[in-house]
Amino acid sequence: MGKELPVRKDMRLKGYDYSSAGCYFITVCIRTQEFLFGNIIAGEMHLSENGNIAKNELLHIPRHYENVKIDKYTIMPNHIHAIITIVGAPLAAPAGEGTGRASASPTIGNIVRGYKAGVSRSIGFTPWQRSYHDHIIRDDTEYHRISQCIDQNPATWQQDQYYTE
Repeated sequence: MGKELPVRKDMRLKGYDYSSAGCYFITVCIRTQEFLFGNIIAGEMHLSENGNIAKNELLHIPRHYENVKIDKYTIMPNHIHAIITIVGAPLAAPAGEGTGRASASPTIGNIVRGYKAGVSRSIGFTPWQRSYHDHIIRDDTEYHRISQCIDQNPATWQQDQYYTE
């Protein structure tokens, strides 16, 4: 018999509805940790062509989901951070259009999966790690702290856990 693969730990909060209205802090990393999206120069992120693709795909997420907003984000050399907000259930289609029922609310998993697929399709290969990190933002204080971290991430790049030389 071959070597057994380790069982992956489920990173999601058990029993939580990830289509619920609220704010979610998301981190998505490049599989190889290479600087695919650009470089930090003098504390500022300079996007590569792939970095611009990652940015544009992120900003287009609300076009795919009428009840989703991108509140804050930063594209880093080998990962992205974003605050994604689900603002409530999508609106039902007007009578006579489609079924007249609201479509199911997207989950954070659906949103991230679609984002990763869009970037991969546009750059021609899949650069991503298998999963992503999420954190449910619970209050205004936490939102403000995470928002500041996102803003300051390029300037504090060498202290970042994803920093590699």
